[in-house]
Amino acid sequence: MNHNPLSRHFASRRFPAFQNWFAGIALALMASTSLHAGPPAASKTDDHDYRQLIEQLSQTIRSEMEQKQIPSFSIALVADGKVVSSAGFGFQDADKTTPASGKTVYRVGSISKLLTDVALMQLVEQGELDLDHPVQKVLPEFKIADAEHSEKITLRQLTQHRAGIVRESPVGNYFDPTEPNLKATVASLADTPPVYAPGSRTKYSNAGVSVIGLAVEEAAGVSHPEYVQQHVLEPLGMTHTSFEKNEALLEHTADGWMWGYDRPAFAAPEFLLGTGPAGNLYSSVEDLAQFSLFVMGQHPEKILEDASLNEMLQPGETSDGKPLPYGIGFRVSDFQGHRRVGHGGAVYGFSTQLEILPDENIAVIAASSLDGTNNWITRICNQALEGMLAVRNNQQLTPPVSTEPVPRSRARSLAGVYSSMPGDASRTVTVDWIGDRLLLWKGTFQREIRSRSDTGELVLDDRFGFGPRIQQDQTYLVIDDATYTRLSNAPPPEIRDEWRDLIGEYGWDHNTLYILERHGQLHALIEWFYYYPLTQVSQDRFAFPDHGLYHGEELIFNRDDSGEITEVIAAQVAFQKREVGTKAGETFKIKRELPVDKLRELADAAKPPHEGGNFRPSDLTELTSLDPSIELDIRYATTNNFMDTVFYQQPRAFAQRPAAEAAVKVHQELAKQNLGLLIYDAYRPWRVTKMFWDATPSEMKNFVANPAQGSRHNRGCALDLTLFDRTTQEVIPMVSGYDEFSARSFPLYPGGTQRERYYRGLLRRAMETAGFQVYEFEWWHFDFDGWQQYRIGNLPFEAIPN
Repeated sequence: MNHNPLSRHFASRRFPAFQNWFAGIALALMASTSLHAGPPAASKTDDHDYRQLIEQLSQTIRSEMEQKQIPSFSIALVADGKVVSSAGFGFQDADKTTPASGKTVYRVGSISKLLTDVALMQLVEQGELDLDHPVQKVLPEFKIADAEHSEKITLRQLTQHRAGIVRESPVGNYFDPTEPNLKATVASLADTPPVYAPGSRTKYSNAGVSVIGLAVEEAAGVSHPEYVQQHVLEPLGMTHTSFEKNEALLEHTADGWMWGYDRPAFAAPEFLLGTGPAGNLYSSVEDLAQFSLFVMGQHPEKILEDASLNEMLQPGETSDGKPLPYGIGFRVSDFQGHRRVGHGGAVYGFSTQLEILPDENIAVIAASSLDGTNNWITRICNQALEGMLAVRNNQQLTPPVSTEPVPRSRARSLAGVYSSMPGDASRTVTVDWIGDRLLLWKGTFQREIRSRSDTGELVLDDRFGFGPRIQQDQTYLVIDDATYTRLSNAPPPEIRDEWRDLIGEYGWDHNTLYILERHGQLHALIEWFYYYPLTQVSQDRFAFPDHGLYHGEELIFNRDDSGEITEVIAAQVAFQKREVGTKAGETFKIKRELPVDKLRELADAAKPPHEGGNFRPSDLTELTSLDPSIELDIRYATTNNFMDTVFYQQPRAFAQRPAAEAAVKVHQELAKQNLGLLIYDAYRPWRVTKMFWDATPSEMKNFVANPAQGSRHNRGCALDLTLFDRTTQEVIPMVSGYDEFSARSFPLYPGGTQRERYYRGLLRRAMETAGFQVYEFEWWHFDFDGWQQYRIGNLPFEAIPN
């Protein structure tokens, strides 16, 4: 089918399509605030003139936001005891009426932990808490499934993510939209087994910081949000910051956006996490700039003693004296030989970075209203930190690197499967192209390969960050100094039978867990972006890998009495099995809004929209007249379609001659692989599009083309098709069926099996090489280049000249 690309979105969510929101993004960025905090003099501090850096950053941010489609972005620079500059770019609201600024409020995710740990240290100074006493001394009811481990866990271990407990609590976890209270969240840990022995290994845990928050409440006698508000936020002048929803604050909060590898962005959910002390903070970059001044000991209000603050900023040590990545809450690392402290925040629809060089008294805070962009923000922050250091040392600023799409001819030559160790799925990478995008599937993430504008070198550059550089020839790729050799392009083997019923979607609309197969190994795609290979422990039990978000934890699939999978317990969180699309061999059906006779009456009385201008004369050509070996399954000439209605009196397929000839070339080229094209639909009279529209319920309108605009099928320049095996004449199975109204139809839908995705990609590449473009929501729908040159048609098949 042909859908309206300007109104189409993921129907189960009913959120605005991100491409609509981004119409006019260039204008939005042009209108965005310049990077300053007041008069130009505000960017000059003592003898340090940051104005050139600020202008360079502004140019970089505008360019990067347009390329990566970032809705809004705010940044503040801090140096020499003051806020040097702050600004916003883009618009903070979906209606694009309010420009973002340094005062725009964002959800800042895990930066919450730093405020919680400051509150903890205040109570330690007062003698109400002790970092090295067991948690059960202040919270006697706290426990996990192993009593011995429960008794050994200390507050210090929780602050340094060394307590060995699960990342997420069964109740109130990152996925849980029910907004339970803090006590219920912590109480749910009682049945969770230890992941590691306390103090033995770093295991990042939102649940652990929630325990700290509850300890703060117990010691202070007030709620965690109330204590932090009175003893941390108010003294530091953080007037646009809160752990609780506040209507006055929400008026200034940016609209958050989510996205996935296969779909445009959609509005982020707004529920508060049950692990509130670990992730519920709202704040602005200007407020976090005040916090950074406190961290550097330059804020006029002293809310912690120097010794306590210094302890927070020093990395902990292992039992054999090796430094840990965390101090008390703060992540501690190195930046060009300088100590860097801070934290990132990633929460639904938002990404934030707080980066401080305390020994140099400089900091940068940046936030965006798009999920999954922390590494990209870190790149901007690194440019700012490097620039401030250069200004301090009277050095030239390093010019930023820009990139552009890889030329299509080069992208085509790169497509394929590579491995640094054949037979090991974890060391296998896939390169594929779609339109002007060259994509790399490697390890945890799907990345985009682009070409440096200055040198032409290939480099990874996308919302996940920049780098590394990629070298290639016809037989290998070099990534991160690892060499990957091109493998055979033969179809992957079928998935193991025992895994078939595990494949699918689990969980919620706002956060879906995918179980899929890649290169012969079962994988989990969790939190939209993270691919993790799974190791089978027993029939329905698998282990996460020894890295990433959920290392040390497992997935357990549960079945009902009939043996059907009902849910998976992944890292102690229950994800219910989702019904997606239609079962194999079934055709999606709708309940028509009007009877068929009425639909025909309305269509016969209507006329296609008037189109002015010059058009090429129609030359509709029957595809089988050019090559009789092309197979047909013209669904709309039967009742085997989503309307359960016959629309065409003849099962024939027509297209404008250039499109028909291009499709025949694809069909003949595919014969080298013993494959061919099977056509579901081609030219479609406008009256049929009108009937589709009038029959479809309003909540599904985005799945059909609006007759007021017409369809590329109506112009004879769109084909719906798939592959068939020339020997068996069987249709090749794809990730979804034809005309399936679900996300499985998206050309980049990540689920299914490697074999299904292989054939889907093979079809797409073959068609796009011949001058077609796949429609972004349907793997089977291809538009021929130049479709705009043909007028909307309404001739029935029987009236088309032979």
